[in-house]
Amino acid sequence: MTKTLFTADLHLNHAAVISMCGRPFADVREMNEALIHAWNSRVRRGDTVWFLGDFAMKASPEECAAFFGRLNGIKHLVRGNHDAKRVLDLPWASQHDLVQTTVDGVRLVLCHYAMRSFPGVWRGSLHLFGHTHATLPPTRQSCDVGVDAWAYRPVTLDEIRDRLAGVDEEPEEIRLACTLDDEG
Repeated sequence: MTKTLFTADLHLNHAAVISMCGRPFADVREMNEALIHAWNSRVRRGDTVWFLGDFAMKASPEECAAFFGRLNGIKHLVRGNHDAKRVLDLPWASQHDLVQTTVDGVRLVLCHYAMRSFPGVWRGSLHLFGHTHATLPPTRQSCDVGVDAWAYRPVTLDEIRDRLAGVDEEPEEIRLACTLDDEG
């Protein structure tokens, strides 16, 4: 049975991200290998992966292609701020800036960036993002799916929903509207 997974912010070949994000790797080579192993331990060949940006930095086009070829799954890109031509030229199944899709009956809004308000928030949509490297806390309907927030591996929608079930914070748009309703 195939599954759909989500992840972001690999930053393959980016040595500075190790210290910037407190990643537990001795060097960039160890990080690259660990991230590829973590990906492939979760993702099978026919699985779908929504990659929400920042695939590689400081990597040549050839290195990017080699990394990409080693990763299992049918890979869709939601572009991040560090996804230059060397990443955009890879054979992604699709490329987007923002995606609205449904997985297992759940409406999703996928973007590299966290949004304070997003389509379908009033109808229970979930917003998945990267970019923040686990520094932005989730709300009941949005969270960072980047590797720094999820033990360096892609995650399933069930895992995301389990995490969000323990969050009390509502999305800002809902909090603001409730406040305005209370005032008038």
